[in-house]
Amino acid sequence: MKYKKNFYQIKPNDVIFKKILQERDEVGYYKLPFQDINSITKYSKTIQSQEVIVVGMGGSSLGVKSIYDFLISTKELKKLVFLDTVDPLKINYSLRNVNLEDAHFLFISKSGKTIEVLSLLKYIDSKVSLIKKNTTIISEKDTPLHVFSTKRELTFFEIPKNVGGRFSVFSNVGLVPLAISGVDISQILHGCKKVYTDFFKGEKYYKHIIEKSRFLVENKGRFNINVVFSYSSSLESFNKWYIQLWAESLGKKNVNGTRQALTPIGLIGPDDQHSFLQLIMDGVRDKTITFIKIKNLKSNILIPESSDNTFKVFDFANTKEISFSEMLNLQADSTIESIIEEQDIPTDVITISTVDEYNISKLMFTYQLMVSIIGQFLQINTYNQPGVEHSKKILFDKIKKLGVK
Repeated sequence: MKYKKNFYQIKPNDVIFKKILQERDEVGYYKLPFQDINSITKYSKTIQSQEVIVVGMGGSSLGVKSIYDFLISTKELKKLVFLDTVDPLKINYSLRNVNLEDAHFLFISKSGKTIEVLSLLKYIDSKVSLIKKNTTIISEKDTPLHVFSTKRELTFFEIPKNVGGRFSVFSNVGLVPLAISGVDISQILHGCKKVYTDFFKGEKYYKHIIEKSRFLVENKGRFNINVVFSYSSSLESFNKWYIQLWAESLGKKNVNGTRQALTPIGLIGPDDQHSFLQLIMDGVRDKTITFIKIKNLKSNILIPESSDNTFKVFDFANTKEISFSEMLNLQADSTIESIIEEQDIPTDVITISTVDEYNISKLMFTYQLMVSIIGQFLQINTYNQPGVEHSKKILFDKIKKLGVK
């Protein structure tokens, strides 16, 4: 009988690190922290529209939205409206209160032929003419979307061919719309540089990233579900970005043809304390938990102390005045403590110091590096997505049968 090897040796850390060093020459996202952003900042100042419509799918939208949603509650930014679906109900709702004649449109597609993006482009162009004054195109060069931008004489920003969609948030994909909205993109790249430099010098971030990656790979047979439990609603879009990055990068067959799967789940506290926490505490021990807290939420909203006797029916009535920020972090700490007390649920905690560009970019670049490291440990191609491409082909074939030429 034929025997096919279906296991592999988990290589030492120094071997994996050398592979990452080699990978830097081919995989483009590693170089993004050091790019020149002068053309982006200069262009962003020319956009006068106060509403910006960002049209993109997956990696062309999730990363931008993660940073924007993290910052919007603490900064005065232009309104970004994200169109990332062909669901007509969502399209109508998203555009219902937008003055299309005064909006600016960004169409983002790495391949330049993402069918959802092109469908929305055609729809919006039927409502308002897409011209240089109101439209920006972001794509690889020589794609159909690039050709369209040339024919319409629209402003075009390039996506490097060696930067994958889900790793593209720190390229023009993310920086252009964020700069237009008013985000300080220099601080975004500053955060990326901090993580990059520490990691490749073998300092703090190297130890954190490679040790966590090794643990997840060594224990993937037992703990194959990885939960990110974020204690702030501002991180909800980050959770979705993490899920795409993790799932689309790590759900592959390895060099031996063995299927790999680290399954990502994103939770928001305290909401999911009242649902998913029960499964974590008393369910099967197949999950690792990473908590993300924000030390300074930049809010002084208070839960007031009250002398009103009617509040005495509540056990909570006699507490002193505390802030909602304190309450949120107390809830996080209590959940963390309860899980640690179980003693058999792998748990770690990431504490973000405050809500700003520097800290969200550090978090996101850390996760990009971690995915690259895990991919090397698993011996997979971290940067392709054959399963996704197959479904796209089926969709295109179905549309052609409808008479599309």
